[in-house]
Amino acid sequence: MVRAAILSEHPVSATADSAERHAPVDVLIEDNIPLARSMAARYRNRGIDLDDLEQVALLGLTKAAQRFDPDAGHDFLSYAVPTIRGELRRHFRDAGWMVRPPRRVQDLQARIAGAQRELEAELGRSPRPSEVAARLEVELTDVIEALSADGCFTPTSLDGAVGDGSSTLGDLIGTEDRAIESAEARVVLDPVVRLLSDRDRRIVRLRFFDECTQQEIAEDIGLTQAQVSRVLTRILGDLRDQLGEPQPAA
Repeated sequence: MVRAAILSEHPVSATADSAERHAPVDVLIEDNIPLARSMAARYRNRGIDLDDLEQVALLGLTKAAQRFDPDAGHDFLSYAVPTIRGELRRHFRDAGWMVRPPRRVQDLQARIAGAQRELEAELGRSPRPSEVAARLEVELTDVIEALSADGCFTPTSLDGAVGDGSSTLGDLIGTEDRAIESAEARVVLDPVVRLLSDRDRRIVRLRFFDECTQQEIAEDIGLTQAQVSRVLTRILGDLRDQLGEPQPAA
């Protein structure tokens, strides 16, 4: 099924020569699907789903199989591997950015990577941004801007260790504190609840603190469930009035 989908996406021309080559192309794709998936797996955990990466790698494999010329003097793998890798890198360049910088920055970053490798081999150390800018004949500010975009592919993992490794980045990010919210609610509500009658305060406590049902409140207070429902509606309306909140629509 994978083979059929790939071939339908990039069908071989229906000429006589293509018909003769159809079987070899088919075989090249089938035999090297594990290679394509293995190459895709090397790029996992960089912000793009592995399934998507595998589809891109299979696309590169298909292009390589259809364009491969056995008379050119090289074997298929030496042609297919760079083709697949190129497809994967283009996919990252075009679709893999979590925060997308301008296209000129993306293109420059690819050039910087190549220049850095060359300079590292020549200098025996990591090159300075100024040296990279000189090699590429671009402004230093442009190189710095492109270097600062490094890491836009995938944000730092919240599971990544920080400090001495005893905690993660996620441990340092604050979360909602329900106890603080409850304390704030009490500070706001206490003054207005004190204005209620003893019976209304008891109903509020039973309903919202003891989490009793309306029927349980009715049995405790000596009212019917319908009466408790109406009393609760009135109490909440009074509280909203005291707090200056708008009444909900009926």
